[in-house]
Amino acid sequence: MSHAGSCLCGRVAFQVHGDFQKFFLCHCVHCRKDTGSSNAANLFSTTAEIDWLRGQDLVSTFKLPDTLHRRSFCSNCGSALPYWLKEINLVVVPAGSLDSAVPIRPQGHLFMASKANWDSELDKVTCFERLPA
Repeated sequence: MSHAGSCLCGRVAFQVHGDFQKFFLCHCVHCRKDTGSSNAANLFSTTAEIDWLRGQDLVSTFKLPDTLHRRSFCSNCGSALPYWLKEINLVVVPAGSLDSAVPIRPQGHLFMASKANWDSELDKVTCFERLPA
């Protein structure tokens, strides 16, 4: 199976070849800082490979010292991009970076003990089709 993806500005494009085994929503403090949101939505594979179609020179990676935590992103627009955790042979793909449909549903929430204090009962918050006036 193959999955297409890109960054917000379009200068980086990639193809992921292989299947995703896991899809988790991570609420750890590192992922919340990375995304500026309640969680990171990441797909995981031990068999997939990333093929950079364009803009690989724009891909920057930040590694948090003394952890396995990383964040790859477009140095032009800041969009989250895939990376390979060599230490544990794991490809991590931010679900929102894919242009093709995500083939699996999230299987769980991780690190709920460190979730944001406002991250509860979000299903009860009013939904809008677009930015309200």
